[in-house]
Amino acid sequence: MDKPIEHYWQIRLSEVKEALEGNNFEVFLAASKEEARKIVLEEIIPKTGAKSCSWGGSMTITATGVYEALKNRQDMKVVDTFDRSLPAEEVMERRRQSLMVDLFITGTNAVTETGQLVNLDMIGNRIGGLTFGPKHVIVLVGRNKVVGDLEEAMYRIKNYVAPANAMRLDRKTPCVKTSRCEEARNGSATPGLSRRNPGPRPG
Repeated sequence: MDKPIEHYWQIRLSEVKEALEGNNFEVFLAASKEEARKIVLEEIIPKTGAKSCSWGGSMTITATGVYEALKNRQDMKVVDTFDRSLPAEEVMERRRQSLMVDLFITGTNAVTETGQLVNLDMIGNRIGGLTFGPKHVIVLVGRNKVVGDLEEAMYRIKNYVAPANAMRLDRKTPCVKTSRCEEARNGSATPGLSRRNPGPRPG
């Protein structure tokens, strides 16, 4: 068989797409990051009629070029929460404002084969944007995020996503040293889960 790995992913992603559509998501499959950017900018966003937009933390937004394409748009109000030249207080205020935009774009830590989004969020703005506030939500998901079930999703988050992000952001947390999440002894650190079953919308 020619290109067996691509054939494998074509089958698996088609099944995930069907599961997500069963949970009221509108799903677009892209063969490359360039195609993903084109779908978002030329197909999804125009249909929303959004006059304002913002985003939650996501490496996929920057990797696809969506962030660069949107941050200087003049035809809508852009609440840029990625601008690290701003004081921390201003960044936090923008994160609050991002929950009231017409269009919120984000990633997800994992998506299960049954069509669930699973997220652990440091401050809650991404989960907040996913579940309440913005009129439209686009979730950009790489195929590396696909997992079998909730248990596998949480393993991925605790043993890869959270430690890798802590290292990337230069956080002073135990997982930076151990490469895995450590349970808080006082029970204060509880992963945030997002099971998103919205009405029909682009994303």
